[in-house]
Amino acid sequence: MSADPVFRKRIARGARYAGRDRQRGIALILVLWLTILLTVIGGSFAYGMRNEALAARNTLSLAQARALADGAVYRTVFELMRPRGLADVWATDGIVHAWDEDGSRISVNALDESGKIDLNTAPDALIKGLLQTAGALDTDAAGQLVDVIGDWKDVDELRRPNGAEAPDYQAAGLNYKPANAPFEAVAELQRVLGMTPAIYGRIADSLTVFSRMTGINPAYASRTVLLAVPGATPEIVDAYIAQRSAALAAKQPAPAFPVAGVIGGALNLWRIRAEVTTADGVTFAREAVVRPGAERRRIVNILEWREGDRRLIAAADKDSNDKVNGTRTQ
Repeated sequence: MSADPVFRKRIARGARYAGRDRQRGIALILVLWLTILLTVIGGSFAYGMRNEALAARNTLSLAQARALADGAVYRTVFELMRPRGLADVWATDGIVHAWDEDGSRISVNALDESGKIDLNTAPDALIKGLLQTAGALDTDAAGQLVDVIGDWKDVDELRRPNGAEAPDYQAAGLNYKPANAPFEAVAELQRVLGMTPAIYGRIADSLTVFSRMTGINPAYASRTVLLAVPGATPEIVDAYIAQRSAALAAKQPAPAFPVAGVIGGALNLWRIRAEVTTADGVTFAREAVVRPGAERRRIVNILEWREGDRRLIAAADKDSNDKVNGTRTQ
């Protein structure tokens, strides 16, 4: 029996409505997915723009901090070159001088390089003493490393008894050989065979390549350097540091170091560190080694100019001259 025509019409109409509902559902899903996609794209764009804005601001702050640090170095040179008889003259005593400028905090200090051990010209005994007292090496290990250091900087290919020349570096799997020339920078010491990061980290601050002195100037030497002098004991060094601090506080010359030997005089050779922290927390440190020029056209000779590490000079290495006991605010 054939279906009722009215019933067939109702079925056909229901099918059409169901098809329309399915199409509407698909369209709604597509709209939802498109909305989600546009939201993700918009969020990514906003996040990218925010990062670019932060990067631009950080770049600007870093440039500002770098410029202020460079200026602080030059100000320090000016202060150190003022006549000694004037009041409030700065000295190469490691005292931290601090002031605010354009919303940034600036801290600087200066030390005379004559208080450090010259890696190229110091006698082996002084370098060995540093490796033992600061580097924590025993006598044999320190003596061996001294020979390796000597082979690096001497001009010949002759191997010292415990040293190392090109074949030894090759046998160790290194793709370089000794320079057979003086060290150009203290950091070059890290390439010497047997020099570990731990040893280097303990002795680097006590070394220089700029003084060209065979000895050290005890008036500016750190406790670490003074202990490296052959014959010096902790008791002798600590007593001398106390006498030196008292003399400098009274604006008197530093006393003579009681241990004879590798002692040198003063130099007008300054290591200056300037550190800047901007209002938004960006920091930059500039480290320079400068010498007053002998010509009117060149007031200052810059021997080293590099970005400093991240340590805070007000807190780090107080024993750098054993007198960094405060910060002077300008």
